[in-house]
Amino acid sequence: MAFSQALSGLKAASQNLDVIGNNIANSATVGFKAGSMAFADMFAGSKVGVGVRVSNVIQNFNSGGTTTTDRGLDVAISGNGFFRLEASNGTIYYARNGQFLLQPDRSITSTEGYKLTGYPVAGTPPTIQQGANPVPITIPEGIIPASATTKANMQINLTSNSQIPKNSPFSPGDSDSFNWVTSTTVFDSLGNPHNMNLYFVKTADNNWDMYYQDGSIPALPAPGAPIQPSATGPGIPIVFDTNGDIVSIDGASNPPLINMTYEALNGAPSADFEVDFSNSTQQNLAANSVSDNFQNGYAPGEFVGFQINDDGTVEGLYSNQQRQLLAQIVLANFANPEGLQPEGNNVWTETRNSGQSRIGIANTGNFGLLTSGALESSNVDQGLELVNMIVAQRNYQANAQTIKTQDQILGTLVNLR
Repeated sequence: MAFSQALSGLKAASQNLDVIGNNIANSATVGFKAGSMAFADMFAGSKVGVGVRVSNVIQNFNSGGTTTTDRGLDVAISGNGFFRLEASNGTIYYARNGQFLLQPDRSITSTEGYKLTGYPVAGTPPTIQQGANPVPITIPEGIIPASATTKANMQINLTSNSQIPKNSPFSPGDSDSFNWVTSTTVFDSLGNPHNMNLYFVKTADNNWDMYYQDGSIPALPAPGAPIQPSATGPGIPIVFDTNGDIVSIDGASNPPLINMTYEALNGAPSADFEVDFSNSTQQNLAANSVSDNFQNGYAPGEFVGFQINDDGTVEGLYSNQQRQLLAQIVLANFANPEGLQPEGNNVWTETRNSGQSRIGIANTGNFGLLTSGALESSNVDQGLELVNMIVAQRNYQANAQTIKTQDQILGTLVNLR
C-alpha cells in the first residue's frame, strides 16, 4: 500500500509543479488568472488512506494590476466582469485581456480574432440601446452630417454711457446709424455657415434696438437705402433696468429669448432659430463686449479617428470637432466565475457551474471599472509561486523517499534466512 500511496503523492506533486510552472510562464500574460491545485485524500474501506488525488485546479479571479499603455485600443478591467467576445462560428467567449485590434472590416477583435461585442446605437443623434442584444462592435468611417442650428446663447454687455447715434434710420451700411455690431455663426441643414450680424442702436437711456442680418446674403444695402425686411427685419427693443439687468426683449420678460431667421442658401431652406440673451447686462465698461457665444449647430465632418472611454462608450471623432456615439462595450459577469471553463488563448466559456452570463456596463451594479489606454497585468505573484515550487519539490522528494524506504524494508524481508 505504501508504494501506491507514494506513487499518488509523486503524481500529485508533479501536477502541482505543472500548475506552478504554468503560472510562472504566464506571469507576463495580460489578464491571466493564476491557478492553484486542490488535493483530496483517498480511502478504500479502511481508516488507512491509499493516497492523494487532484480534486480540482482553482483559478484566482482577483484583479491584476493596471498598467498604462496610452494605446487607444487597450482597455483594462478593475474588479468584476469579463469582455464578451464572439467567434466567427458564433461561439461566445469571455476574456480579461483587453488588447484589441482594428480589423480591415472595421470590427474590433481580440488578438486571436474574436470580435468584441457591445450595445449598438440607434436614432438621430445616435444613442446607446442598453438592454438590446450585444452585437460585434464596428467603427464606420462615414461622415457625420450637418446639424442645423436651433438654439444659440449670447451673453453681452452694452456700454451704458453710449450716445444715441447721430444718423437715423438704421442702415447696416452706415456705421453712424448704430453703436455696435457683433456676429455669431450658425449652420443650416446642409452645413452652410451663416454669419449673423447683430446691430445694436441706443434709442434712450436703458433702451436699445437690435437688428440682425444674415451676412451670407452677398449684398448689403447702401448707406441711406431702405432696409430689406427679409434680410434684417424691424428693430427688436431691449429694455434694461437701473441696475443694468434685462427687463424685456421684444416685449417678453422671462426668459429673454428671441427668434431669428437665416436665409435660404445653396439648396438649404430658410429656418428660424432661438437666441437666449440670459445674463446680458448694460454696464459702464470701456467697450461693448460678448462674454459667451454658443450655438448647437455644426457643419458636416469627416471621420478622423475614434476613442474608447472609461465607461465603455466608443465615440467617433470628426474633422468638425464633433463626437458621435458608435457603440458601448458590454461586460459579462457570473454567479461563480471559478466555474468557467478555460479554453486557452486567454478566454473562458460558461458552464453549468459558472451559471449563465449576466450582461451590463462598467461601473454599474456588480461590474468593475474600465480604464482606457491601459491593460490588466497577470495576477501571478512570482514570489509566492517560487515558495510554492519549493514546497512541491519537497513533497515530491518526500514521496520518493517513501518508495525508497519501502523498497529497503522489502529487501530486508527477502534477505531473511
